[in-house]
Amino acid sequence: MIKVSERVKEAIRDGRPVVALESTIISHGMPYPRNVKTALEVERIIEEEGAVPATIGIIDGVPVVGMSHDEIEEFGKRQGIAKVSRRDLPVIMAEKKWGATTVATTMILANMAKIEVFVTGGIGGVHRHAQETFDISADMQELANTDVTVVCAGAKAILDLPLTLEYLETFGVPVLGYQTNELPAFYTRTSGLKVDQRVETAEEIAGIIKMKRAMNLKGGILVTNPIPQEYSYDPKMINEAIDEALKDADRDGIKGKDTTPYLLAKITEITGGKSLDANIELVYNNAHLGAKIAKELVK
Repeated sequence: MIKVSERVKEAIRDGRPVVALESTIISHGMPYPRNVKTALEVERIIEEEGAVPATIGIIDGVPVVGMSHDEIEEFGKRQGIAKVSRRDLPVIMAEKKWGATTVATTMILANMAKIEVFVTGGIGGVHRHAQETFDISADMQELANTDVTVVCAGAKAILDLPLTLEYLETFGVPVLGYQTNELPAFYTRTSGLKVDQRVETAEEIAGIIKMKRAMNLKGGILVTNPIPQEYSYDPKMINEAIDEALKDADRDGIKGKDTTPYLLAKITEITGGKSLDANIELVYNNAHLGAKIAKELVK
């Protein structure tokens, strides 16, 4: 059902560290050619750290775990690639279309390929006003049910962060803070919200992952890694940009899975592109940590 590249297949077979990467950031995250340049740089960082990158996408209906550089290039150029979450996966596969994997779908396919560690920018979560709209990302249920460790810079700042943490707690997902006591808020290092456990090293994180798997406790682990200080936004400034973007989304009638890409694009526009720069740097930062965790896991 899925195609695993020879390089990734050999690494898994030989017990070498592998790190999964999503493809939504390529097709929906930023314009070409910056999207391709960023994706390849993330892969380079993971390789430099001593792990094997496995970028995941769907090509002509076939999920590919470990896309080639040419396939990543085509992903970056091609227009109209569908954003694929769990509900969309069988449709895109059956109709032999191209699809970009979200956090949820990347977790599913990484788990099928037996890859434990997945690096992304920020996860989806409980949207603001979800009490009325029931708008909750599928990422939440995937974290509750799929055995993959997700390294991120926290949940996206456009979300209701307290409710997102409550949801994760309800479904038993450990939220670890890498060298921090607070949940990072994507563009900023702090949120005022406490994580479940502060961790200091990749070795400590690997130990927690191994214990959860040994106990056969279903579901993911969330490792939150603050954006580097030099790229962190002033919370007041970024919250003003988010509030403006939310008003525009409401005015334009944006709903469901279109909400996140719309808001992130609006925030990039409002900040004059600076938020996109921050987004890229936090992904690079997460790639370093994810590779280190994967290396500790295979020791």
